[in-house]
Amino acid sequence: MNKSNFEKLKDVIADLRHPVDGCPWDLKQTHKSLLKYLLEESYEFVEAVNLNDPKKMEEEIGDVLMQVLLHAQLGSEEKLFDIESVSAKLTEKLIRRHPHVFEKKDTSISADQVLINWEKIKAEEKLRESGENDHHRIKASVLNAPPLMAATKIGKKTNDLKFDWEDYNQVAYKVEEEWQELKEELTPHRPISREAVFEEMGDLLFSIAQLARHLDMDPHDALAAANKKFLRRFHAMEDLMLKAGKEMERMNQEQMDVYWNQAKVNEKAKK
Repeated sequence: MNKSNFEKLKDVIADLRHPVDGCPWDLKQTHKSLLKYLLEESYEFVEAVNLNDPKKMEEEIGDVLMQVLLHAQLGSEEKLFDIESVSAKLTEKLIRRHPHVFEKKDTSISADQVLINWEKIKAEEKLRESGENDHHRIKASVLNAPPLMAATKIGKKTNDLKFDWEDYNQVAYKVEEEWQELKEELTPHRPISREAVFEEMGDLLFSIAQLARHLDMDPHDALAAANKKFLRRFHAMEDLMLKAGKEMERMNQEQMDVYWNQAKVNEKAKK
């Protein structure tokens, strides 16, 4: 019987981890050392989706799958779990958390209600697993998410608990307040406390994340768009310099600003 492509892939991953004939690099890896690659590959898939490039999406989601299989292979070698047990547990969880699909069919349920039910069922599961009633409404596990995502999640949970600003105007004032506190720590002609600046910088970023949430915007997406815009303009500035026969390394900030501003003008003219 011919093996499926997935079975062949599992065999390749196992061969890479073979203790004698495997790849030296793969054999050195641990769950912890592989984490950065899981994140990198996930973000590369995000980029492919944003580019709406199916071929790149196919390649990048394959790289994500490779990371999943590597972790499953490590779990198998440690006799802790394998891809079959992972698949079984995920199947059970999906069925359990979608009663409107697998128990009582309810086609009228909204996407928002599905999320509410999901969180409720998840909380009940965690309570059964822990065997005790944790009085904390926001679990520390929220901090496992990337910081901007965690800040948004915390804000959503406090909103559910009615501990939140009434509207975005109030949050905007909070952002201004945090900005002023940061500026006070950066007052000229006095020693800078890196610890204090670090704390105030965090407070400012947290409040900005909450402002984005109140405006129904994802701060992660907003920052990603800003990064993309900056890089696009920086590349345009470099193109203008090249066309003018200028070398960036031989220019000062004021000279570079001329090309930067021109790049911005050119971009806006195209809109």
